[in-house]
Amino acid sequence: MNKEEYFIKQFSNNKIIGDDAAVLGKWSYSMDAFFENVHFKKEWMSLKEIAYKSMIVNISDAIVMNSKPKYALLTVAIPKTYSNDDLKNLSKGFKKAAKEFGIEIIGGDTIANEKLDISVTIISKVKNPIYRKGVKKDNLLCFTGDLGTCKSDLQKLFDGEKISKKSKFIKPTLNPKFFYEASKYITASMDISDGLFFELERLSKQSKVGFKFFESISDDIGTSGEEYEILFSFEKNNRNKIEKIAKKHNVKLNIFAKATKGKYRTNANNHHF
Repeated sequence: MNKEEYFIKQFSNNKIIGDDAAVLGKWSYSMDAFFENVHFKKEWMSLKEIAYKSMIVNISDAIVMNSKPKYALLTVAIPKTYSNDDLKNLSKGFKKAAKEFGIEIIGGDTIANEKLDISVTIISKVKNPIYRKGVKKDNLLCFTGDLGTCKSDLQKLFDGEKISKKSKFIKPTLNPKFFYEASKYITASMDISDGLFFELERLSKQSKVGFKFFESISDDIGTSGEEYEILFSFEKNNRNKIEKIAKKHNVKLNIFAKATKGKYRTNANNHHF
């Protein structure tokens, strides 16, 4: 058990904890940190891109809970060396993401710091939340899009190389229209932030199932984090309905496993502390 899991376990008596967002009544609440030298380096992205991504990764959590983001609270620790132009560019990123998803930024806090650290809380409206615990035996497992490019692009950045501004590492691609329409057929879901193998461990733990892979998946694919593609399960008799919705929204589906009795645990190295 890594230290992140150990720390979260200290609050395990609270059954609300354990999903991408906490659901309380008709609202869900999600929060993510986006810290300089932990999640990004300032040489990699513009301030606008940094602020935009810090919002998007949190909006992704809300979407996979079948929630509609409405409000955002921002906490931003800002270096004293930042100019007014820097602050304006930072705010443009927050406002761009908010506008795209119909979110109102309603407050937060700002403090001075040695580096740029951001925490975003998204408050969302929810009617029929989808949890991680809903995977049933014989459900099919699927993820959207392609995995692996974020890991390779991150390595390029570490090697001092440049990557495309269209890289998913800089600008994650979310698929809310597909997910909301398909949600009635989805039994469990989450986004892929740490890597497919590690998210499957979480699904296995919450749903108490194992997984049988149809084909082997390489570590380059299975451990690529920062992807923010959607991982979800569904009953096999709903496959055609989900594929039809995916085609309508031009979303690629990868049906790669089915749920079995047992549990799943990866041997890949986790990046958490």
